[in-house]
Amino acid sequence: MSAPTPKPSVSEREARQVAEAAREQDWRKPSFAKELFLGRFRLDLIHPHPMPPDEDAQRGEEFLAKLRDFCETKIDSARIEREAKIPDEVLNGLKELGALGMKIDTKYGGLGLTQVYYNKALALAGSANPAIGALLSAHQSIGVPQPLKIFGTQEQKDAFLPRCARTDITAFLLTEPDVGSDPARLATLAVPDGDDYILDGVKLWTTNGVVADLLVVMARVPKSEGHKGGITAFVVEAASEGVTVENRNAFMGLRGLENGVTRFHQVRVPAANRIGQEGAGLKIALTTLNTGRLSLPAMCVGAGKWCLKIAREWSAAREQWGKPVAFHEAVGAKISFIAATTFALEAVLDLSSQMADEDRNDIRIEAALAKLYGSEMAWLMADELVQIRGGRGFETAESLAARGERAVPAEQVLRDLRINRIFEGSTEIMHLLIAREAVDAHLKVAGDLIDPDKTLSDKARAGARAGGFYARWLPKLVTGPGQLPRSYAEFHPTGHADLSGHLRYVERGARKLARSTFYAMSRWQGKMETKQGFLGRVVDIGAELFAMSAACVRAELLRTTEEHGREAYQLADVFCRQARIRTDELFDRLWTNTDDVDRKVVKGVLSGTYTWLESGVVDPSGDGPWIADTKLPDTPRPDVRRVIKEG
Repeated sequence: MSAPTPKPSVSEREARQVAEAAREQDWRKPSFAKELFLGRFRLDLIHPHPMPPDEDAQRGEEFLAKLRDFCETKIDSARIEREAKIPDEVLNGLKELGALGMKIDTKYGGLGLTQVYYNKALALAGSANPAIGALLSAHQSIGVPQPLKIFGTQEQKDAFLPRCARTDITAFLLTEPDVGSDPARLATLAVPDGDDYILDGVKLWTTNGVVADLLVVMARVPKSEGHKGGITAFVVEAASEGVTVENRNAFMGLRGLENGVTRFHQVRVPAANRIGQEGAGLKIALTTLNTGRLSLPAMCVGAGKWCLKIAREWSAAREQWGKPVAFHEAVGAKISFIAATTFALEAVLDLSSQMADEDRNDIRIEAALAKLYGSEMAWLMADELVQIRGGRGFETAESLAARGERAVPAEQVLRDLRINRIFEGSTEIMHLLIAREAVDAHLKVAGDLIDPDKTLSDKARAGARAGGFYARWLPKLVTGPGQLPRSYAEFHPTGHADLSGHLRYVERGARKLARSTFYAMSRWQGKMETKQGFLGRVVDIGAELFAMSAACVRAELLRTTEEHGREAYQLADVFCRQARIRTDELFDRLWTNTDDVDRKVVKGVLSGTYTWLESGVVDPSGDGPWIADTKLPDTPRPDVRRVIKEG
């Protein structure tokens, strides 16, 4: 049995330095969300709501019509759930439709859809079956097309993008059995060998990896003469000798997901297939994810729309105590939450997507907030739908149909949505990622003051910079338009709900959030990065303020361009009222919480202090290590890669 690939030994500080080096350092374009965290409510950056060019909208609507017909006539979601795979004929149909190339430029055979219409397509496909949405998203949002679009050479684009647009499914391989959100410990190696690299390692949770034709693989190149080394991105042919899909993973939900464990053993990859320079892999991955993250909230929006439809139909049909259950306040409150939240999620998604298309703004925080907020709120909406449906919500669609009732897969949607709080950055990691960007301006002017490695002269210069910055910045956090009763008056048109008060709340909330962040940095200084509970609440407040802003701007757009303006204003008003309650609670919890005592309990749990509390149960878990060994087995495992058969 061969030795396992050695895992780099890195300290916590070294791991943070790797992550910091990979993030985009500069802000060359304005960012609404960044300004929001700094206490500046820049409504002008999002209002009037940006709109797609007519030709882009027409092309997008034409494809959506074709995709809707395909979803309604060719996709049997119950079959995918039952057989735990997407049938070959469905995958081939998606290829013929051009769905693999939605985001790829027409000159490479793609459809050239905008981010807005790509997301609408994902919402539609994901509503037909979430595994299909996940396959299309993993292929185009983080698979080969996106990193090549941004970082690939012309030769690479010419060679691979036409294949990605029509025939080849792709996957993104970063995670390893012992490496999740800490890429500094990446163990997969790419050793230079002449004009090639030799890949060795194991990748876990390779979405699309079981059926993929092309892979984007992140591997560590050892530093040597003529090689800078570092984490590097490669395009790898899935059919290459030495590539083995060792397992097709099964999950709580997304039963049709083609997700596996992929081993690379002495896989030869041409240097021409390297994306970017050696050491640029993490930056490529993070940049790809900046807009790629918008695919998850797109499918969350689709789920919200479906939850609303089912809640409406069921709550009108089901009667208890002489009236439909919708008119019982306990149920009605849940329906109101689903409707208002779906409206807000779509507002956040469309606004972020249109800003991505226009490329006038830096949307790295907006996209991350959309992913974070969308995944959390969609899960809550699905949970409320199950509660509204009662026992039928817990019952499978197959069982419902067997006893003669409508096959409503509410429990499946709950299971399928759960992964979105983990996919492409868990909620906890998203909190830290967004918090880092939110305090970037502070770290740039005052970071050296709290850096233990900086010299006294460095700290002195930082002190001078910080003094000038805060002398200008802090006074602006005292007063603002949010305190003036007539501010944002255009959001209170005659005959509509009043949204101007909500925008004044957002403006005041942004300043309060910035003051709270500044106070926390002054109080904890270098320990601020360990206050993950506080940072998470700061980010959640920012997410609520962003969602309120997007909802109001979308309502005004619909009032001026469509016929549902009054209803949109009503939904935005209800959402903002609900969001304000959540935001006020989060502000209170910034300083009144159990973070300190929680840490004490955690130490006790890990030290065995409370093992007595675990008595009285049996553990049905099987045997085996917590993390699988990646060494090459004596007997190679069979390759379970699935080749799609053409119809």
